[in-house]
Amino acid sequence: MSVAGQQDFILVTREARGRISGDGVELTFGYWPGRGMRGRGDSDKPEGPYGMAQHARDVAAAMQTVGYGASVIVGHSMGAFVATALAAESPELVSGIIMIDGGYVPDLPVGVDASQMLDATLALRISQLTRTYDSREAFLDFWRSQPNFPADDWNSWTEAFLNYEVAGETTVQPKASADAVRIDVAEAFKRVEIIERLKSLRVPVLLLRAERGLEPKQPPIFPDSVMPLFRECVPEMKEEMISGTTHFTITLGERGASRVADLIVEFADRCETPTAVAGT
Repeated sequence: MSVAGQQDFILVTREARGRISGDGVELTFGYWPGRGMRGRGDSDKPEGPYGMAQHARDVAAAMQTVGYGASVIVGHSMGAFVATALAAESPELVSGIIMIDGGYVPDLPVGVDASQMLDATLALRISQLTRTYDSREAFLDFWRSQPNFPADDWNSWTEAFLNYEVAGETTVQPKASADAVRIDVAEAFKRVEIIERLKSLRVPVLLLRAERGLEPKQPPIFPDSVMPLFRECVPEMKEEMISGTTHFTITLGERGASRVADLIVEFADRCETPTAVAGT
């Protein structure tokens, strides 16, 4: 997760990365030019624990290390679940939450229960994590051929994101811990815990939805039909669906990222403490 300071905003003119203490682990952080996890990327990958509450403790420890107080937390996908867990675990560090295409139990296809969806999701993710590629270019070519990243939305941000996901040059493999992924994916289907965290929120909340799912031809992860139940958990939540975006391009495509950036600035200005923490 990246952090923008509370009162002493950091001016970033070029990409910078480093390491910072989390909850008993070393986490990798990054700053990128623009307007002012454990088990993933270059962060430590211990045997455990994992899960949303643990990721929240890592974020809290990292924020406290650099001296950040109450901040607007921005989480995409799994990061949205971490954001609500952080608000539940350390409410003094959260002044607002922006959930980007995440944070609630996905709408399941007719005839499919949560255990079936969990098994299918885990099988796909573990398969992706154990696959190797001959080079980074071969890895990028694989994703260029997939519908997740349409050609019109493929850009330098997409390549930078995918390049960070893997390690190696001649034998390339994803960095993420398979054990961490198993636990974290399973937690995304724990409906009772997720709903309890959402109902406990006492800060402004903004939900940004992608118009389509993981691919352009898929329905959205959060269709209109699921929104009444979502709103029951967070009655004061504001929301916007960003047209022409998928679950991935809402943050990596030019159209999605530009609109998300504008909305983050507007939302932070409305919150009591205009700071931002972003995570995926």
